[in-house]
Amino acid sequence: MTLATAPQRSSAASRSRTTGPRRDRGTWFLVLPALIPILVLSVGPLLYGIGLAFTDAQSGRSQATRFVGSLNFTDLFQDTLFWDSFRIGLVWAVGVTVPQFVLALGLALLLNVNLRLRWLARALAIIPWAMPEVVVGIMWRLVYHPDAGVLNETLRHLGLAGSGGGRDWLSGLATALPAVVVVGVWAGMPQTTVSLLAGLQNVPKELHEAAAMDGAGAWRRFRTVTWPAIKPVALAITALNFIWNFNSFALVFVLTDGGPGGRTRLPMLFAYEEAFRYGQFGYAAAMGLAMVAVISVLLAVYLAGRLKGDDDK
Repeated sequence: MTLATAPQRSSAASRSRTTGPRRDRGTWFLVLPALIPILVLSVGPLLYGIGLAFTDAQSGRSQATRFVGSLNFTDLFQDTLFWDSFRIGLVWAVGVTVPQFVLALGLALLLNVNLRLRWLARALAIIPWAMPEVVVGIMWRLVYHPDAGVLNETLRHLGLAGSGGGRDWLSGLATALPAVVVVGVWAGMPQTTVSLLAGLQNVPKELHEAAAMDGAGAWRRFRTVTWPAIKPVALAITALNFIWNFNSFALVFVLTDGGPGGRTRLPMLFAYEEAFRYGQFGYAAAMGLAMVAVISVLLAVYLAGRLKGDDDK
C-alpha cells in the first residue's frame, strides 16, 4: 500500500511545484494594475527628485545640468530663510495637530453616545473634510475679511472691535499665523474624528458595563477602558496628521501666500517659490529631501518613545 501511494505523493508534489510559479505569476498579474501607478506617479518622481537634489538644475537654462554633489545641501544649511520657514512649519504642525486631536477626541466621544439625530451630526461633522482646500481657503478669507468678514462683524456687534475698525487678521504680523492655524484645525478635525470614532466603536460595551458596576466614574472608565483601546489608533492618526500638516501647501497658499513678511511661509511654500518662482529646481529638490529626512527622524524618535512607554507599562 505504501508503494502504491508513493507515485501519488510524487505526482502531487510535482503538481504543487508546477502550479506554484503559475500562482505567483497570476498574483503579480492582479497586483500590477495597482502597482504600476504607484511606481510611475510616486516612486519614480521620488527617485528623480533625489537625483535632482545633487544637480544644479534650473529653469530656462541652455546649458546641460551638471552634478554638483552636496553643494545644494551646503548652501541649504547656511540658508537662514529656509530654517526660519522650517521653524514656522514645526510651529504650524504642532499648533494644528494638538488642538485637532483634542477637539476631535471630544467630538468623537460625543458622536459615540446614543443621541437623537446622531446620524445628522455625523454627516455634518465630515463636511469640512469633503471640501477642497482651495474652497476652504477662499471661504475663510471671506470670514477674516477686514471690512465685511463674519468675524469682524461679530466682534463689532459684541462691542469688541475697538475704535480702529475691522482688523485684518491675515495681514497682521501677530495674527496671521494663529488665524491660519485655526483654519487648519477646522479643516483637518473631521478626519481625526472619523478615525477616533471608528476606534471607539470597537471598544466592547461589556468592559464599560463591568467598570461601571465596580463603581468607576466616567473619567476613570475613559482612562482605564477607552483610552487603552483607542491608543493605537490615536498614535497612528497623530503621526499621520503631523506629517500632513507639516507638508501643507494649498491651504496656506490660498490664505496668505506665505505672508505677511514670511510669517506663514511654510517649508513647502519656500520650496515652491525656489522651484517655480526663481527656477532653482536642484536647490528646491534639496529642500524637499532635507525636510523628508528631518521629519522622518522626528517621527522615529516620537514613535520609539511612545512604544517604549507602552512596553514599560
